[in-house]
Amino acid sequence: MSARVLLIETSCAPGLVALALGHELLGVRRLDEARRHARDLVPATRDLLDVQGWKARELQAVFVGIGPGSYTGLRVGIMAAKALAYASGCALLGIETFATIALQAPERAQRVDVIADAQQGKIYVQSFARVASALVPLGPLAIRRFDEWLSGLDPAVWVSGPATGEYEHRLQGRPLVEIAARQPSASCLLTLGLDRLARGELDDHWKLEPLYLRRSNAEEKWRESR
Repeated sequence: MSARVLLIETSCAPGLVALALGHELLGVRRLDEARRHARDLVPATRDLLDVQGWKARELQAVFVGIGPGSYTGLRVGIMAAKALAYASGCALLGIETFATIALQAPERAQRVDVIADAQQGKIYVQSFARVASALVPLGPLAIRRFDEWLSGLDPAVWVSGPATGEYEHRLQGRPLVEIAARQPSASCLLTLGLDRLARGELDDHWKLEPLYLRRSNAEEKWRESR
């Protein structure tokens, strides 16, 4: 029987919430681009469930993007996913946002670097390589200075991710993934989540956390003030 799945991705603006039955997406709601995810996420989820005539307790899995991305957005999305999965007793799976974005690169892209803004001239970056139909990570997520990363970038490597547009003037002549595919999509989040679910992988409701490599600006300022 196909699993009833709720999808939540709030690492970027706009965020999204979606429902799927197995591999079939049944509905997608985009959240407010102002990132008011705390206000919009629950009503959007309720509306999607109502359209399908589903109850939250009938969900069999919740897949949630874990970043990197907006600190506030990720916290809201992951806490909502954990609460829904715990209350309904269904499976919870956190999906790395950069893996979702990498999967959206065109088939001819054999190598892809996904980048997002880490502020102060730095980027989050992770490299992926195509193996059969999959794009697998070549190493862990890292924070690097943009100039340092660019100077060592192979000209054949495709570039994607939320920061691509910001640095596009510096990436002229490089193969870039199209704009519409630089943010995580519900379909690719679903694909990666179902792959993990089929392997019997589950995340702990209490231990799943956003994928951060640095503190937020507010946290840094608080530490500096002490």
